[in-house]
Amino acid sequence: MLRFDKHTQTLQRDEHLFKLQEPEEPEYYDDIFPEGKVPRIAFNHRHVPMRPASAIWITDTTFRDGQQAMPPFTPEQIITLYDMLHKLGGEHGLVRVSEFFLYQQRDREAVQGCLELGHDYPEVTAWIRANSKDFQLVKEMGLQETGILTSVSDYHIFHKWPNTNRRMAIERYLSIVKECLSEGIRCRCHFEDITRADFYGFVVPFAIELRKLSEESGMPIRIRACDTMGYGVPYPGASLPRSVPGIIYGLNYHAGYPSEWLEWHGHNDFHKALVNATTAWLYGCSAVNATCMGIGERTGNTPIEALVMEYLALRGGEAAVETHMITEIANYFRTEMGYDIPAQQPYVGSRFNTTLAGIHADALAKDRRIYTIFDTEKVLGVPVDVQISDKSGHAGVAEWINLHFKLETDAQISKDHPGVAKMVRAIAEQYDQGRVGIESPEELLKMVAEHIPELAQRARRLLD
Repeated sequence: MLRFDKHTQTLQRDEHLFKLQEPEEPEYYDDIFPEGKVPRIAFNHRHVPMRPASAIWITDTTFRDGQQAMPPFTPEQIITLYDMLHKLGGEHGLVRVSEFFLYQQRDREAVQGCLELGHDYPEVTAWIRANSKDFQLVKEMGLQETGILTSVSDYHIFHKWPNTNRRMAIERYLSIVKECLSEGIRCRCHFEDITRADFYGFVVPFAIELRKLSEESGMPIRIRACDTMGYGVPYPGASLPRSVPGIIYGLNYHAGYPSEWLEWHGHNDFHKALVNATTAWLYGCSAVNATCMGIGERTGNTPIEALVMEYLALRGGEAAVETHMITEIANYFRTEMGYDIPAQQPYVGSRFNTTLAGIHADALAKDRRIYTIFDTEKVLGVPVDVQISDKSGHAGVAEWINLHFKLETDAQISKDHPGVAKMVRAIAEQYDQGRVGIESPEELLKMVAEHIPELAQRARRLLD
């Protein structure tokens, strides 16, 4: 059968008919996931085309997956963060969807509060298990879309429910999807554990059944490809089930799913959450699911703030996104939610653009671009910073003074200033006596007051 592919602008022949395969024994890919050993990465050297979708965006799971890794959020915290995500994504909705639990009263209060804000983006959606009882909650809240947990690996199918096979699992999933469609509610099927699933024997046949239901109903049924354990790899030529390019291409080409109906959800167990998410975008997936600060099960999810930067790097469009909200969201997590963000976490950590090395500080003084990833003050509202230790030297101390006193070029303190030399000697003595921590701003201000006469009065005021 021939069909016209809008991505390649050519006629293509559907050469494969994928039917559900019911194995005698579950497929666990024991050679790829050997028990008691690090999972293996296999290659078949089959390369699929890199075809980015015409439109890409971010979806949020901070209040679902992210909240599973933290103490429960209050409704007020959820509503505040949701409003921040709306501002971050801009009026065109780079952050397009946000999903919520509905099980507890506080969850429903939060959803109601978010709905009352009246934002078009992110759209408020639900997350449910594949049963009618959960779906009743979606109807009661009046939501227009819900995600449905539809596990696809044999690890889940054969061990979550007793006496179940693949056919029974698909029938269970299709039943709740049909119920949603009958109520005019859009579905988003979460293909849990897709990176350990039989792609051609279960994933594609299931996706084809969903596509048929979509065609019959005239409603989109989205697929979220869930890298539940972080096994996905971005490498060209890697084999399924771990190949991110292969998964997206297969759903798009073999299952006939358009890019705008595909979404990627990844975890960071093997430090690949961000690169896998970007790879999904590059190979034809429109949506990538993420959380604020990358919070989530075990090692967490893809960070929303990282995806915003990836989007801008790939597509531009800074004017449509309020990047300063990244810093505001991070500060809210710190101050209002008591979340300890790792100091060196990119974009949001307290030291992400801070140097202790004297040689780096010397270069910063000459040209910020040498050791700054971009103008962090302009993009994120966070100026470059210097901290002082025994490795900072004269250049580091001088740059700290110039930055913290906001001195104009003609008034800046040189690294050859005699007071800087005295400060460096005093700092060295502390470390010779066993000090291990960095110098605090208060300690440095006291030294400035003592050794830099032209700044002594300002330093004392700052100390007061």
